[in-house]
Amino acid sequence: MRRQQTMSSDRFRSLGFTLVELLVVIAIIGVLVGLLLPAVQAAREAARRMSCGNNVKQLGLGMHNYHSAFNQLPIHGVGPTNETTNDTSLADDNTGNAFTRLELSYLVGLLPYVEQQALWEKVSNPMVEEDGDIWPAFGPRPWNGNYPPWATEVPTFRCPSDPGVGVPALGRTNYAACTGDSFYESEHGVTVWNGTRWLYEKDSLAMRRARCGLRGTFVTRKSMRFRDITDGLSNTIAAGEIMSGLGDRDKRTIGFTNGKGGFFQIANNPKRCDDLGYVDPLRPMFLTSAANVYGAISERGFRWADFHTLQSQMNTILPPNSEICLVGHSDTYGVAPPSSRHAGGVHILMADGATKFISDSIEAGNPQTPCVYCEALGGRTDSPTPVGSQSPFGLWGALGTRASQETIEDAF
Repeated sequence: MRRQQTMSSDRFRSLGFTLVELLVVIAIIGVLVGLLLPAVQAAREAARRMSCGNNVKQLGLGMHNYHSAFNQLPIHGVGPTNETTNDTSLADDNTGNAFTRLELSYLVGLLPYVEQQALWEKVSNPMVEEDGDIWPAFGPRPWNGNYPPWATEVPTFRCPSDPGVGVPALGRTNYAACTGDSFYESEHGVTVWNGTRWLYEKDSLAMRRARCGLRGTFVTRKSMRFRDITDGLSNTIAAGEIMSGLGDRDKRTIGFTNGKGGFFQIANNPKRCDDLGYVDPLRPMFLTSAANVYGAISERGFRWADFHTLQSQMNTILPPNSEICLVGHSDTYGVAPPSSRHAGGVHILMADGATKFISDSIEAGNPQTPCVYCEALGGRTDSPTPVGSQSPFGLWGALGTRASQETIEDAF
């Protein structure tokens, strides 16, 4: 009887796995996971990239539908304002007297054309909240996080590959309006505050600066039409992808300034910020701690409703995924390339509605060539690059201009 039990026990043990066999199986599974995980991650990023491209396409359709309805593109730098004061604190008033200071981006006007009719209804009508805040139609300036629409995340305005979320941002965006291959004066455009009142395309200096240097599809605070794009809708960029900041000093998202010298140092050398040597040699996409940057609220794409350069503008001066270089604080103009979390390039929306993926290595001329600008301050006048020139920034710059008569021959 005992012998029979022993034989049964030996037979039972022979059907199991030894410790060595288990370790071998686990090792094989680990190797397979190690081989498959990158493929799975790549497939997920491919899906996110496709979704991001679809968002860009949706914005293009929205722009064309908007143009069909109003015979113009949505204005970048718009909104009801106070004609007797431009005070920022009064613009944030919560008793019903707030105003936008003409700071709303092109994305606000696109809301009902990208399936955001409910949000548009909130924005375009007065609002009285339970806590007693009273907001006029189109609300306060887009810095104000107490106004619910400005803090709303709009899925169409977000690229799934961008992980940015939450404060200190309000509603983030990953898609910016293209203002061309220069930047003077993209913060004021054709409408300026003269100290006592707004001048709507009535200031001769502002108009000359805009005609000279704002050469893209969008001109700040000006009504633009497809007829203005004489280079051809299929050859002109309307908008581009941008990363939103993560608070990590990424040179593509932070409000980095050129230090002393102001406008001329950047306008005459778009690589000024890089030349200062503040890029970390061990991490070339990041700035060192010595770089002159602004606070946490001053990063790329933090406010979709805000028209300022850092928030919702891009230009075709430096190639995609290059560094940002601003003239001054976070509300000033400067070099602001598109950027993305995708490998190798960015999504671009052409004015005809087509979506392109542009490589970081696109031909972009000499990055130290002066931008086109006119009638600058400090006793100096025009740029060393003559007014009306073809873009000095190669194929990339040519794609950003609407009426410079460049011939686009290369594939992009």
